[in-house]
Amino acid sequence: MNISLFATDGFGLNLNLFETNVINWAVVIFGLYKFLPGFLGKMLQKRREGILLELKDAEERLQNANTAFEKAKVDLSLAKEKAEKIKADSLKRSEAIRMESEKKAIEEMARIKQSAISDESSEASRAISQLRKEAVELAIKKALDSLPNKLDQATQENLVTQSINNIEIN
Repeated sequence: MNISLFATDGFGLNLNLFETNVINWAVVIFGLYKFLPGFLGKMLQKRREGILLELKDAEERLQNANTAFEKAKVDLSLAKEKAEKIKADSLKRSEAIRMESEKKAIEEMARIKQSAISDESSEASRAISQLRKEAVELAIKKALDSLPNKLDQATQENLVTQSINNIEIN
C-alpha cells in the first residue's frame, strides 16, 4: 500500500513504515543514542587516563631531569673550584720545586768552587813540598859534592863520632 500525498508518481512521501525502514532506523538511532555514549565514553575515558598518566610520567621525568641538571651544575662548579685549587697548588708546588732546584744548584756550585779551591790549595802545597824536597836534595848533593874537598880526615872522623853519639842519645 503506497500512499502518496501527491497524485503523480514522481516525488512523494511514502508512509509505509515497513517499506521505508523507519523502524529499523529508529532502532539503530536509539541503540546508538543509548549504548554509543557509554562505549565511546569508556574508550575516551581510558584514552584520557592514559594521556594523563603519560603527562604525569613526563612531568616526573622532567622534574628528575631538572634535579639532575641542577646537581650536575653544582658538581660542575665544585669541579671547577677543585680544578682551580689544584692549579693554584701545582703552581705553588712548581715554584717551590724551582726555588729548591735553584738552591741546590747554588749549593752545588759553592761545593764545586770550594772543592776547586781545596784542590788548588792542595796542588799548590804539593808543588811547594815537591820544590822544597828538590831544593833540599840539590843542597844535600852540593854539600856532599863539596864536602870531601873542604873537610880533612880529622874533621870527618870528628863529624862521624858526633853523629854516632847523637844516634846513641836518641
